[in-house]
Amino acid sequence: MSLSKDRAKRRINDLKRSESLNELELRIKNERKSGSEKISGVPTGGLYSRDGQLQRLKFLREKTGENIPFLEGESTFNNHQQLEGNIENFIGMTQVPTGVIGPLTVHGTCANGDFYLPLATTEGALVASYNRGAKATKLAGGVTSVCLIEGVQRSPLFRFENIIEVGKFVFWILEQQGQFVELVESSSNFAQLEDVKTNIEGNEVILTFEYTTGDAAGQNMVTICTNRICEYILEKSPVKPSRWFIESNYSGDKKATALSFSNVRGKKVTTEINIPREIVEEVLKSTPELMVEYWKSSTLAVIQSGAIGAQGHVANGLAALFLSCGQDVACISEAATGITRMQMNENGDLYCAVTLPNLIVGTVGGGTGLGTQKECLKMIGCYGKGTSRKFAEICGALALAGELSIAAAMSAGHFTQAHKDLGRKNGKQ
Repeated sequence: MSLSKDRAKRRINDLKRSESLNELELRIKNERKSGSEKISGVPTGGLYSRDGQLQRLKFLREKTGENIPFLEGESTFNNHQQLEGNIENFIGMTQVPTGVIGPLTVHGTCANGDFYLPLATTEGALVASYNRGAKATKLAGGVTSVCLIEGVQRSPLFRFENIIEVGKFVFWILEQQGQFVELVESSSNFAQLEDVKTNIEGNEVILTFEYTTGDAAGQNMVTICTNRICEYILEKSPVKPSRWFIESNYSGDKKATALSFSNVRGKKVTTEINIPREIVEEVLKSTPELMVEYWKSSTLAVIQSGAIGAQGHVANGLAALFLSCGQDVACISEAATGITRMQMNENGDLYCAVTLPNLIVGTVGGGTGLGTQKECLKMIGCYGKGTSRKFAEICGALALAGELSIAAAMSAGHFTQAHKDLGRKNGKQ
């Protein structure tokens, strides 16, 4: 994804405020040296027993310092007024089993340290797979994960009598951007208008307004701000549209699009790791050669399928984390478009990188303040203001761990057996 000069400067300044690249490099090197220390991993005994559950809850309280009464079942939801803005016609809670993986070690500009991640799912083998990937990355010294750029769009459409009117309208729009910025500032405490783009097709024009939205995922925020701008346009424009819509279906909201994939929607995160050969063999039960060969073939195959992006099962981990942490799960349709790359380095070790350009995530608003969702975010230090980039970097690291594990299983031929053992009841369908 290319950046304009001004936006690139702003992002560099953001990175400088969080941590210098030299400091990040030094910290990663130090962590690599200590990566072989004993891992304090999640207790996996008693997978399907109350005793096993209690062991893991005790472990999490000790490791995170957080009480989790809603997850434990000691507290039940009864604050119905808190549901305002989240649900209509409420009848009760849908219970989804929640597991935990970790530690997942992350080195980022915002996310640093070991994290124990809650994953809500009904798919057997998913938690075990991501936990295996987390163990491999921990032993290798941790995942480097960096939030590169942010942007949430809303794309209203305006229709005119002919293309001449469209041209006059666009010329006027280009002179109003300063006024649009002021309108956004007066409409929201957090949204900032970053850019305005035009797309003309016949007698219709789509205006794409791109914002940053603080620590909120931001879809409602950008809708309200864009509507305020549109009201101004309808009142002041010298050329009046015959019809307009607040969203043209161009912004990429709740869908996978090539436009969002090549730019950004939400937060763009890129991650990488080098996995020594012995860890690939001992933990992932494969080899760098097999995993790279599988990656090459699977990438060619997914391109032939017409998919946007090229990755294995990013949606699995992200959907499970989104469910547990109060995210808009429908945004998986865009968040799971990404690129996974694997190659062997000169030492015969495995290099893996995962890039996700469409992470619509937030740590305030939406469902983040509800019982279990708030507890899960607090477990990873991502509840409240100033933590959304941290959460995005953790999302990227989780995706990478999952890509390593599934590529290992596919390449070495133990994918089916894992699902026989963990994905069915009593070993039978």
